[in-house]
Formats: sequence, C-alpha cells, structure tokens
Amino acid sequence: MTLNLPLRVRALLSLAAAAVLPPLIFVGARRLGLADIPAIAATTLLTLPLLAWLASRWLAPLLRLTRALEGAVLSYRDGDFSLNLRPDGPRELVQLTQLHAGLGLALREQRQHLAQRELLLDTVVQNTPVALVLTAPSERIAIANLAARQLLGDGRSLVGLDFATVIAELPETLREALAGDGDRLFTVTLPGGTEETFHHSTRSFRLQGQPHRLRLLRRMTRELSRAEVATWKRVIRVLSHELNNSLAPISSLAHSGAELARRGNTERLPQVLASIGERAAHLHGFLSGYASFAKLPAPRREAVDWTAFLARLATLGEFRMDGPAPPEPGWFDPAQVEQALLNLIKNAHESGSDPAEIALRLTQAGGEQRIEVLDRGPGMSEAVLAQALLPFYSTKRSDAGSQGGTGLGLALVREIAEAHDGRIALSNRDGGGLRVAISLPRPPASHHALRTTGAMRA
Repeated sequence: MTLNLPLRVRALLSLAAAAVLPPLIFVGARRLGLADIPAIAATTLLTLPLLAWLASRWLAPLLRLTRALEGAVLSYRDGDFSLNLRPDGPRELVQLTQLHAGLGLALREQRQHLAQRELLLDTVVQNTPVALVLTAPSERIAIANLAARQLLGDGRSLVGLDFATVIAELPETLREALAGDGDRLFTVTLPGGTEETFHHSTRSFRLQGQPHRLRLLRRMTRELSRAEVATWKRVIRVLSHELNNSLAPISSLAHSGAELARRGNTERLPQVLASIGERAAHLHGFLSGYASFAKLPAPRREAVDWTAFLARLATLGEFRMDGPAPPEPGWFDPAQVEQALLNLIKNAHESGSDPAEIALRLTQAGGEQRIEVLDRGPGMSEAVLAQALLPFYSTKRSDAGSQGGTGLGLALVREIAEAHDGRIALSNRDGGGLRVAISLPRPPASHHALRTTGAMRA
C-alpha cells in the first residue's frame, strides 16, 4: 500500500532517511565486529540502494505525471484536446491533473465554437452573391466562393490556380478591373450577350504573417436600375412642381390681362405683362440649369494662377480669404471650377451665415490641392449630409416667399469635381457652420512652370 503523502512530506522523509540511515547502518556494522573502513563501505553499499529505492518510490507519481504532461502537450500541438490525465499521487499532483482537465475542456469548447464560427463564416462566404477571391503572396487563389467560381471559372474550383491565368480569358473590361488596384464601377458584356454592371473593390492585408489580397465583385445592375427609376421619379416630381408653380400664375395673369383688355382698363396691363415675363424668365432659368447639368462638357485643364483666379472670383461673389494662396498654380478648368465655387459661395450666403464669416481656404497636401468654402450657418443634419450631393435633392424650402431650390447646385459641384478626377466632401464645423471641401489633383511635373490664364473663359 502506497502512502499518498504530500510532496513536501516526502522530501522531508527522504532527507531524514538520508541523515539517519547511514549512522544506524554504521553502528550495526561495528557491533558485528567490522573495522571502521569495512563498516563505512558496508554503510555506503547498503545506504545508496535503499535511498535510491525510496526516492524512486516517492518520485514515481511525479515522473508519471511529467511523461503524461509531455504527451498531452504534444497532443495539443497537433490539435488534439481529448487527452485526459488520471489523478494519481500526492495532493499537489492531483490538483495539477484536475487543472489540466479543466484546461483541456476549455480548449475543446473553444475549438468547437471556432469550428462552428468557421462553418458559419464559410457558409456565408460561399453563398453571398458577391464574388469573392482571396489570393496568396504568389497570386495563387486561396479562396473563391460560389459566385466567383460561376463568374470566373464556369463553376469549376479555382483554389490553387494562378489568378492571372484564370482571368486571362475574361472580357477585357472585367480583366482590367480585376488586374487593377483601385475601386471602380464598370459595365461588361458577359457570354450570352447580357450586359452587367459591377463594382470592383480590392484590399491588401496580412494573414498568418503573409501578404494576401482580397477582391470583391458585386453586381450592381439591379441596384442601379432601381436608383435610376427613383431618380427619374424625383426629376418628374421636381419638374412638375416647378412647372405648375410657374404655369399656374402665368395662366392666371393671362386671364386677368385678357379681362382687363376686354374692359378697356389698360393701365394695369404693363404690370400684368411684366409679371408674366418674370415667371417665364424664372422658368427659362430653371430649365437652363437642368440643361447645363445634363450637358456638362469635359474639363479643359490648364495651369491656373491663383492670384488672377481669386481676383476674378471676388468680383462675382463676396467672401474673404482664410490664409494665403498656394505658390504652386492650380490644374483645372477655370470656368468650371469658378462656377462650382460660385455655387458654394451662393449657398453659404443663403444659409443665413454672417457674410463676414464666409471664407475660402486653399491648402496643399500630398498630391492634392484642396479648396474649402466655410460658413457659420446652421450646418446640416446627418440625414441631409448623406443626401445633399444627390441630384434634385434640395435643402431649401419652397414656400410662399421662396422659390425653393432645384437640387442641382451641390450635384453640379460634385459633377465638376469628379470630372477633374477629384472629390467633394461636406462636414459640419466645430462651433457651427458648414465646410465644403473640393480636392483636385495637383498639376503634373511638366506643368509646374506656370502658364497663366490671363482671361477666364466665360
């Protein structure tokens, strides 16, 4: 029967045995008549095996647990968390085995949860309508979901294939989009003659220490069709509203003028005719605005001297400069950018801002020149900010005292910015007011030598 003694007690007993046994054996040997040297030799020969046997007996549970832990660690390294250790030996070792059992259970549960999450993620990835392709550093395809296989490989598996080889036989537009690094919207004619619009986006990231690239292709045909229908409905509503607002007064005034002429009361006829002319001019301006938005020509970019450009702009709209103009010339179509800035300055004045707080700020950062129009009006809510750049969306009310807005001012600014390969951003300012920023590419190196535009195009 093995005593289940704690490790500390076993160590103390071992030390006590090592201290007591040699003298006892030596005394016994002397009583048997052995001399000193033979007695010492007999003591050594008897003590060492006895102490070794005691040590092996008392350390056996620790050695067994050590070997078991070594096997468990190797199993964990191989992903097997099912190994359980049998409680054995001193209390300390029993407690250690119990803790190990708890660790194994926790790892098994965690692995089960990870497996379930991986299964869920794989199900979502495989069944999403977005075509997804993940490539490894060698541009070998690591993951391609069902949509990607149907679009790029006629349904066959793409894993392990070279990405450039897979896209080599695709239509040119689709191949160029997948080979590029930027996000873009494009239309391609697929086999069978169907025309589809896609949005392509790509991102690079590190996975398990290795660079990978994720490419996403989303079909946008239905979304764009719905957006186009919604836009046309909005256009019809705006046009109908504006035409009714102008034609109803014109009809009424024409009837009043005819009645005055019938009665011979010609004194008020000039006033009536003038009102008809004003309403007709307003309607002409409204329709001209829509026509100019629809027929915006491609920009004719050139190097623009900021000093001359700003001097011209100051004669058309009231604003102050916030900071100096950049020494480097601009690179844009001066007539179009002038129109965009006039729209923004006009909006700033109509926002109710103090005219003295309406400012223009010019900065340069990286490869962009940034033009900001600042005001101290009420700003915009988050909902309005999200839609303010959409065509035909107006933030101006149309009531008895106002004609409202056409919803084309900011949309035209956006169209001009994007035609210059730039962008527009709206944000509320700290302390109140709105910031509208137009970012335009800086001039190429070959145009750093200024070619001033002495006279602005009309």
